[in-house]
Amino acid sequence: MEKVSRQPTLYWLLMLLWAVGCQQPSEYQKLVNRELAQGERVDSLFMGLALGMTRKEFFAHCWELNRQGKWTDGPGNTSVEYEMKELKHPAYMHFYPDFHEDKIYKMPVKIKYKAWAPWNKHLFSDSLQQDVLALFKRWYGDDFIALDHPEKGSLYIKVDGNRRIMIAQYDEVQVMVLFSDLTVDKSLTDKQLSNHWLF
Repeated sequence: MEKVSRQPTLYWLLMLLWAVGCQQPSEYQKLVNRELAQGERVDSLFMGLALGMTRKEFFAHCWELNRQGKWTDGPGNTSVEYEMKELKHPAYMHFYPDFHEDKIYKMPVKIKYKAWAPWNKHLFSDSLQQDVLALFKRWYGDDFIALDHPEKGSLYIKVDGNRRIMIAQYDEVQVMVLFSDLTVDKSLTDKQLSNHWLF
């Protein structure tokens, strides 16, 4: 799998961070400050993946789960594909990490219902987002906070120590989830961050 450029969505990332940082700074910033001050590391992601995992460990883990038939290569061999059966309707999850100093510090994920079609309104991303949120509350705990974004609607965010999880509608079809290590995000310069892709 080769890393591909996803620069067109850099605008979306900047708008998202602006919304989180400017629209409701107190609730979100207090949450981040409180969690980081505890000094606790929470690195688990999903299905054996973790923040801080090296590139070599990531590929070895993917190879093993691919061998077991649990994962496969995503479209164009640029992501990993997992067929989700944990939601209300069958869905595809595509992901590929971002590395800093050869370790995972960010895991962008896209999720969409397999049977999405323009006439299946109940399978649009607004319904999917609530489905994903309910699942993630079971997986990670139910203390997600809701923030409003001027273009994307509601965002749901949870911070545990260094790990931040954000859930948002990407478009009418897909929901995006972004796992981040806040200790690494804070150490990157603005220039380095601008060169990192989100989706």
